Amino acid sequence: MAIMTTLTTFLFLQKSILMDCEIEIEKLLANVFENYKSLDESCPSGLAHISGPVQESASTALAPAVQIFCLLHDILSPEGQEILKNYLKTAAKKRCRKHMAETDEYVSSNSEGFLLDSVTISTAYHKMKNLCLNISNEIEADIKITNEHVLPSSIDLSNIAAAVYSTLLCNRIRAFLSAVPPSCPQPHVNELLIAVSDFERSLDSWGISPVHGGIDSRGLFHNYIMVWIHDMELRLLDRCKAEKVPWSGVITNHSTSPFAEDMYERIKDSLMEYEVVISRWPQYTLILENTASIIERAIVKSLEKQYSEILTPLKDSIPKRLNLHVQKLTRRQSSALYSVPTQLGTFVNTIKRILDVLHQRVEDILRQWASCLPVVEDKKSLFGEQMNVITVLLRTKYRNYMQAAVDKLVSNTQSNKTTRLKKILEEIRENEREVEVRERMRMLCSQITDSISNMHDVFTSQIFVASCRLFWDRMAQVVLKFLEGRKENEVGYKGSYYALGIVEDTFASEMQRLQGNSLQEKDMEAPRSVIEARSILSRDTTNHSSYFYV
Repeated sequence: MAIMTTLTTFLFLQKSILMDCEIEIEKLLANVFENYKSLDESCPSGLAHISGPVQESASTALAPAVQIFCLLHDILSPEGQEILKNYLKTAAKKRCRKHMAETDEYVSSNSEGFLLDSVTISTAYHKMKNLCLNISNEIEADIKITNEHVLPSSIDLSNIAAAVYSTLLCNRIRAFLSAVPPSCPQPHVNELLIAVSDFERSLDSWGISPVHGGIDSRGLFHNYIMVWIHDMELRLLDRCKAEKVPWSGVITNHSTSPFAEDMYERIKDSLMEYEVVISRWPQYTLILENTASIIERAIVKSLEKQYSEILTPLKDSIPKRLNLHVQKLTRRQSSALYSVPTQLGTFVNTIKRILDVLHQRVEDILRQWASCLPVVEDKKSLFGEQMNVITVLLRTKYRNYMQAAVDKLVSNTQSNKTTRLKKILEEIRENEREVEVRERMRMLCSQITDSISNMHDVFTSQIFVASCRLFWDRMAQVVLKFLEGRKENEVGYKGSYYALGIVEDTFASEMQRLQGNSLQEKDMEAPRSVIEARSILSRDTTNHSSYFYV
């Protein structure tokens, strides 16, 4: 009986010792797997300090630990796999906490309400960037260890660890951005954005499976980017509203408004701040296009307000839908001869430069970015709609104001019977010679010459040529209408020959005198009304003038 009792006691003690041994072995295995990157046989504890460099290969102690683990657990069973996975997850959390220690101060509750200076903010973002790089290095090391095939094939170390790293890093970045929000795409902000985006790209290139709650670089920065763009829009719109009068006596080398040049330079500089954002997510090009178009409209509106005093007299000449209203306004016009003001020249020159150069620069930046847009259900083709609207707006403004100015100059010729071309044509007698017609038109030609000089003084070369040709066409229209009214009666054709030639000679000689060799051949081509008038005149086989129309 005593022997049986002793044997039972022995077996109990043996079982107890074995259980204690198993527990200690489990603890030892847990310690090994939870510190698999810190195993170092040269250290008394067998573990190197966690702050040391990342080990990129499996420790020699890892393989025996795996063998012992497989003796204690069925590694093919879900339970056995889960135990080992939990050890490895714990290891990743430890490593992650070690790396995050340097950024804890920025997300702690004690830091709330404190204002950080620019240097501190820049340093904080630099530390967050380094955190992304360090975590990326950890995952790369896990991939290398996985490829050594030390761990069981059912254990995908790289995906297990990466899921932990990605989730914790995402939470830390979100908390950091909330605590130290980026106000605009400054260099230190862009550096962090690049680091986070590169981290996400690396996970994909390494074949790491996406995990719920893991890194989503665009999701982390999207709200901030939208705020930046909105702030940019408000900032530039405020500048437009602040400019209520033109800069007195100040013009650029292009004879344009410095305000417009300054605003477009600001738009360009503001857009270029988003180069890093667009290089990662081209989708924001469409949002920036819309913002740029809003600001461009505001610039044009501001220019019209600044120059309203000199634009108001032109509005009678700009086509309106309500013809009666136009007639009433026309009757209220002053009898004084109109002269194109210098400020009107500055305004029209500015609109033309915006159309040809400044707007094009903005569109070129956006179009280059749009070329990287992914094609999803033809959404790529959406780019350019807003830019086209602005182009049409600018072209319409330029054409309307230039035509209105020319129409005012044409109206000058109607103010006096000695300069009214229609009246002159009606009074020319059939037997009058060219020299006599030229004398009749002397006052008109003098007035046209003065108007051409006036336009040359205020407009840039390209606009000067365009306005002269329009003026030329308008005067030729008078001759054309006169001829069309006499299609069945050729009386007055000879005088019209002379008059049309004199008008042509006046415009051609003055444009040549003022522009010299800069005039191109196309600039001197006859406008449409001249060609149509020539067509009617050419039906008369007898040419009484030195001007040829056939």
